[in-house]
Amino acid sequence: MEETTYEVTGMTCEHCVAAVTREVSALPGVESVEVDLAHGTVVVRGEQVSDEGVRAAVDEAGYAVT
Repeated sequence: MEETTYEVTGMTCEHCVAAVTREVSALPGVESVEVDLAHGTVVVRGEQVSDEGVRAAVDEAGYAVT
């Protein structure tokens, strides 16, 4: 299983965490999503997860990958 960490800006509350988790979890191959609000990171675990897909999902949730 692959693990990739993304730095995400704009997340400020648990609603933000839920929105990012929901969007990224829906991507093909994603097995788990762990959002660390304090550090502004999102850890995505899975097989053959598209980097572009993760970035687009975060954008769809209203945030940005740096």
